[in-house]
Amino acid sequence: MLSKAKEMQEKMKQVQDNLKKIEVEGVSGGNLVKVILTGDYEIKSIEISEEAKKEKHEIVNDLIIAAYSNAKENLKKKSSEELSKVTGGLNFPPDFKLPF
Repeated sequence: MLSKAKEMQEKMKQVQDNLKKIEVEGVSGGNLVKVILTGDYEIKSIEISEEAKKEKHEIVNDLIIAAYSNAKENLKKKSSEELSKVTGGLNFPPDFKLPF
């Protein structure tokens, strides 16, 4: 059983390393704003369309926040999918670490 736990720990570490390399996109306002988020929740880029740039500052801020939230949700889904491949469907959080 201990060897299975160690094997699972190694697989989880590999998945966690792979998750840091993925990128997801979040959009808002019908693609007025796009945010690219890395697997460790860092913003890689923000694209603001010319149409969005004509809006008030507050609206652009809201669009950026909404696009980030969308990207964050997409990242959670992608992370869950990758983790379920290793865990066989068990729902571990993305930052789960085995104590071995």
